[in-house]
Amino acid sequence: MLDHETDMMRGTVKLLLPLWQRLLIIIAAMLAASYVAGYVWHMISGFALPSYGAGLVGGLTAIPLWDFLRRVRPQS
Repeated sequence: MLDHETDMMRGTVKLLLPLWQRLLIIIAAMLAASYVAGYVWHMISGFALPSYGAGLVGGLTAIPLWDFLRRVRPQS
């Protein structure tokens, strides 16, 4: 059983950040991580980071951040 289902049975509801806010934060973090990785790669190697490498960095950034954002609650 999911956590939110258990909470609903108890009569308590935990508020989450709205989906659009979590997606906006995730997309911004993915783009920033990809840009930084590409910049560092270019400074070290002298040529551009392949797009699949930047995508990999962005995707790996999104996984723990999504889990973190599910735990963050808006201030009331």
